[in-house]
Amino acid sequence: MAPTLVLSSSAPKSATVIDQPVASDELDRLDPDRARAAEVCGFRGEVGQTLSLPGPASEPVVVLVGIGARADVDADTLRSAAAAYVRAVVHHAAAATTLAEDAEDVPAAIEAVAQGIGLAGYTYTALKSDASPPKLRKVTIVGRGPGAKAALTRADAAVAAVTLARDLINEPGGSLLPSVFADRAVAAGKAAGLKVTVWDEKRIEKERFGGVQFVNKGSTHPPRFVMVEYRPTGTPLASIALVGKGITFDSGGLSIKTGTGMMTMKIDMAGGAAVLAAMTLLPALGSKVAATAYIPLTDNMINGDASRPGDVFTARNGKTVEVLNTDAEGRLVLADALSYATEKKHDAIIDIATLTGAVSAALGSSYAGLMGNDDGLLSKLETAGAATGEKIWRLPLPDEYRKQLDSPVADLKNIGSGPYGGALTAGLFLREFVDPDTPWAHLDLGLSAMAEADDGIIVKGGTGFGVRLLAHTVATWAD
Repeated sequence: MAPTLVLSSSAPKSATVIDQPVASDELDRLDPDRARAAEVCGFRGEVGQTLSLPGPASEPVVVLVGIGARADVDADTLRSAAAAYVRAVVHHAAAATTLAEDAEDVPAAIEAVAQGIGLAGYTYTALKSDASPPKLRKVTIVGRGPGAKAALTRADAAVAAVTLARDLINEPGGSLLPSVFADRAVAAGKAAGLKVTVWDEKRIEKERFGGVQFVNKGSTHPPRFVMVEYRPTGTPLASIALVGKGITFDSGGLSIKTGTGMMTMKIDMAGGAAVLAAMTLLPALGSKVAATAYIPLTDNMINGDASRPGDVFTARNGKTVEVLNTDAEGRLVLADALSYATEKKHDAIIDIATLTGAVSAALGSSYAGLMGNDDGLLSKLETAGAATGEKIWRLPLPDEYRKQLDSPVADLKNIGSGPYGGALTAGLFLREFVDPDTPWAHLDLGLSAMAEADDGIIVKGGTGFGVRLLAHTVATWAD
């Protein structure tokens, strides 16, 4: 549970700890005692550095918080600094921060600081038998003025949305079954004023979702397909589709993963969690653009009649696919969802998925790969990523690699030839299920969906990567 955030024009007397933001190029402005302590402890004002300086018992503890060079301070800096601060004061019941007080744009700074505190203060304790509430219950953000309250409201909504995604990702695959995810989507959608539609296995079969059925064949739990709709007041300025992969657990199927490779595969629905959570954020952002999320849900398991390597299925758009690796299953369920979204004639389609490990081999665990067929759409996502601090890197979709997907028995196969370029051939596979005239972008999360350690606003476990990025893209579409 993240601490409650409140606004004030000054730090309250109840706060037992307060920060002092310090720029790396302004260390000489510290008073002599604090400057001496900073020098001794190696505090240089770098972004995210903190140094606690206890004073008299009657005074609050002061925590120096690094913000880097003054000229470089932006929203991402403030998020990171606020995250570092909240971790430094977790043993206090009430804290105050002045990180936003002197900003040129106080509301924007408040929003960034509040996000940093809320996201770094996240904990997942649903399954802890001895879970106790965190000691830090309240953080006062010093900074007032026009737009401040609305900024805090937006930040609270963003934190709640990312929390929803993180909670879903962190839940074990044995309890977060496709039907349970669908129920959670209905509840979350209802709370946000969204329309949610759920298809069961009979409707999925009727709608010719061959990829979803193919992957689900080895499971004892039936699949679901969830659609979440947001419509603004008045005439929408555009209509965007958000497609999220929802593999609630991935064993690899008959192309079974190693024991180590399977340990974290409850995260394979992170794309579905991201689009669901992003949809719940749109009303709070006042988006004037309509959006619909499409989430195919199944696990990828093994039984006596599981789909076999070499089997062929027919996707929603009529294309036949030879599956040579059942562990490349996410693209199969996305094929149906992308085909269906394409039929709805949206102005753009964005999919997000933990699709390949290859993308993380190229970009590491902090970046998601970005591919697509429309430079304008890709630029919008890059702009949104810069604004939210979610790191994405554009990758190519080389037409010369398409021949790697040629199959001797079907329209295409589900994996490329050879060990290299797996993220790119996966993107090329998805492109087969989108109308080339429809702007489309693909975000491959790879390992960015789960963190091994706390880092800035990221907390160990499910990251909720993409929630704020997608919501920001839709909400600022007309800009």
